[in-house]
Formats: sequence, structure tokens, C-alpha cells
Amino acid sequence: MPGSLEPGATAGADAAGYGGAGFRDMPLGAWAWAIFQGGRDPYVILITIYIFASYFTALVVGDGVKGQAMIATVSTLNSLFIAVTAPLLGASLERFGARKPGLLLTVALMVPLIAMLWFAKPGGAGLPILGTLWIFGIVGILFAYCEVIHNSLLMTAAGHRHAAHASGLALAAGNFFSVITLTFCLFAFALPGSPGTEAWTFLPKAPLFGLDAATAEPLRISALIAAGLMALGSIPLFLFTPDAPSTGVRLWQGVKEGAANLWLTIKLLRSERDMSIFLGSRMLFNDGMTALLIYAGIYAAGVMGWRMEMYAYGILLSIFAVIGGLMAARVDNALGPRTALIVEIVGCIICITAQIGMTPDTILYFWHYDAAAHAPLWDGPMFRTLPEVLFLMIGFGTAIFVTAQYATSRTMLTRLSPPDKLPAFFGLYALSGTVTVWLGSALVALFTGLYKTQQAGFVPIIALLVFGLIGLLFVKGGGRGEFRTD
Repeated sequence: MPGSLEPGATAGADAAGYGGAGFRDMPLGAWAWAIFQGGRDPYVILITIYIFASYFTALVVGDGVKGQAMIATVSTLNSLFIAVTAPLLGASLERFGARKPGLLLTVALMVPLIAMLWFAKPGGAGLPILGTLWIFGIVGILFAYCEVIHNSLLMTAAGHRHAAHASGLALAAGNFFSVITLTFCLFAFALPGSPGTEAWTFLPKAPLFGLDAATAEPLRISALIAAGLMALGSIPLFLFTPDAPSTGVRLWQGVKEGAANLWLTIKLLRSERDMSIFLGSRMLFNDGMTALLIYAGIYAAGVMGWRMEMYAYGILLSIFAVIGGLMAARVDNALGPRTALIVEIVGCIICITAQIGMTPDTILYFWHYDAAAHAPLWDGPMFRTLPEVLFLMIGFGTAIFVTAQYATSRTMLTRLSPPDKLPAFFGLYALSGTVTVWLGSALVALFTGLYKTQQAGFVPIIALLVFGLIGLLFVKGGGRGEFRTD
């Protein structure tokens, strides 16, 4: 085992300078581990959140409510399948040892499937609507498997001393690459030819590469870009991140032994009170965060009426998500991951509550705004009114807290888990993040359908965050400088 995983090294982590650990002295394997997430996460940013999903509901399906219901159905089926299989995968990895072969397989399958979304044209032409939904579903499953395998490499790549920094850096890298990509797409494809940009001489006169706006190619190009980034971002990990040592156990034998170990791990939760409460609490607040990610772009496009603005929206929120990822490590070390999680969830609740009180003609529920009676805030092509700008600013806070929460949750698990059970607990971690994620999507669809507004669909998201927060208050451990040594 690497020295950072040995019990003696864990016990002496703080004495070894955990509090003084920084990005500069992280091993190359930890940087490569983080870069992989930098290439992987733009799929979530470009396809799931900001660009492709909102394009799919608005222009492919042509009905925001119907499209949202379709995506909710796919998410529900995905989560049910992942809930059964992801924990088994995590437990099997513990027996099989090596992680890279499985990681290579998931990436090799995801990249061409994501690229195929390019053929999903408006109105269901090209790739059929049902085919697009199948791709969403399959990639969603593979992406979850990829997360389990990648997460299980964290301690091998970084050790306890650098785990918080590598975890936060990985999330920041994903958003950083997304910012660069979204910025390029905005100026290369979305803004050229748009009203209000005639005097912007630095822009091309038309979308680059001859992309046709009439067939939504400036939006569909996001699929090819996400696929390319995933492939490129995986290269450093396979070259430089050390793999966990192989145990010599064959794959099928590893699955059988992993299933037995999974059952033992589940039984271990009886004696791991704090881990049990944490995973149960995360099951709720992660459902809320996941539903927020799935529907954030659809919500902004539907409520605010944004189309090409979604590129800029994604850029700005991704910048603040980078800040959230980088801040997570410092906040974790300063407060401990438990307290940091509490702060991040409360901040997210406040931001979502404020955001659903915004419309193009309403500010924070009660203030009516007449755009015709107010001069535009500026002469640019987008975000010209006060409600739009305030909607953006609230979104900045949401991006910071959501991203920091994901990084902190991962760090929290490493603090509560016995070192030798970390891969299996990461499988249960995936289970807690997926077993009831259908609930968030189902509640969003239910409330949206009942009240015929997208704002109503976000009310149950707030409820999930509140209940998850209450459960987290009963967790002991995860304080500043606290580590498991047994």
C-alpha cells in the first residue's frame, strides 16, 4: 500500500503537516486525478445543465413541460438501476484492486455516445427523440460508474494529506474547462450575427466553421466538444496517476467477493453510526442538489426565456463554481467538513428560495418590474434588465455553494470511513447519491404538473435540502483535524 494509506501515516497526518498541505506540493498523480474530472465534468455543464438539455426541451421536443417530464423519467430509471449496481461496483473494486481498466472502459463507451448527440436536430429530425433519451440514459449510468471508480482512486492519488485539495481542485478544474469552452462557443458560435452585436468588430460575422443557426448547430456543437474534452482529460490520469495494486483476483471472482463484502459493509453500518447518518442525510440533500443541476438550465431557459444567453449564463456560473471548488479545501481545513457542509447547504437553500421568486417582470416575489418603463441597463445583446441581472447574481451564490458541497461531501466520507473500507464506502456513497434521486425528479415533475409553473417544481428541492441538513446536525466526526485511524 502507498504510505499515505497506511494506518501509521493516517494517524500522523496532522503531525506530518496536513494543515500546511497545499497545491504546490501535491504529487503529479493527484494533479492528473483532478484533471480527469476537469475533462469529465464539462459533460454535466454543457449537456446536462446549461446547453443541450435546455435545447432538447425547447427545440427538439418543443414543449418545456413535456421535455422536463421526459428527462425526469430517464433520471428516475437511471437512478433505480445505478442504486442496485453502483454499490456492487464499489465493493468489487476493493477485491479486484486495479481501477484503471474499468475507468478506461467507461470512457471508451461514453465518448462516442456523447458525440452522437450532435445528430439530435430540432423537431426530432436526425437522431430521434427516443434515441436521444436512450443516449442520455446510458451515458448517465456510465457516468455514475465512472464517478465511483474515479472517487475510489482519490486516496491512492493524493493520500489524506492532499485529499481535500485534490477533491476541490478536481471540481474547480471541471468548471474551469467549462468556462473556457463556453466562452469560446459564445464568441465563436452564439454571438456572431446576433442583434446588438453589430458594433462588436472582434466577433466573426457569422458562426465559425459554417455552423447553421437554423438547425441549432451552434447549440448542438456542445456535444462534440464535451466528448472531445472527456477523451483529452483522461490522458494524464492514465499516464501519471498510480493505480491501486492488483490483487490477482479474476473479475468474476471479484464481483462475487465484492457482493459478499458489500453485505458485510452494509452490516458494518450498524456499528458505524455517524457514517450511517451521514449517508442517509446525504441521500436527501444530494437528491436536492442533483435535481437542481438537472433542471437549472431548463428552469432558466423556461422562466427567463433565454436561448443563446445560456452560453453566457453557463460561463458566469461556472466561474463562480470554480471559486466554490477552490474555496472548499480551505473551508474544509479551517472548519472541518461537517461544519463546512452545514454552511454550504444553508447558503444553497437561501439562494434557491430567492431565485424562484424571480421572473422577467418580478423581483423577489413582490416587486413588479415593467421592462417597458425602465431603460435597459446596458446596450448589449443579453441580460439587459434588472430581474435578469439579479437572477444571475443569485445564481452565482448557488454555483459556489453547490460545487463546494460536492467537494466537501467527498472529503467528509474519507474522514468518517475506516481506511481499509474506503472503496466499499464510496460504493455506498454512490448509493446514497442515487438510491432516491428519482424522488427529486419525480417531485419536480409532480409539482410542475400540479401547479403548471416551473417555480413550483423547485419547492421540493428546498424541502430535500432542509431535511438533509437536519440529519447532518446529528453526525459526530468530520471536525477540523479529525481522522479515522482504525
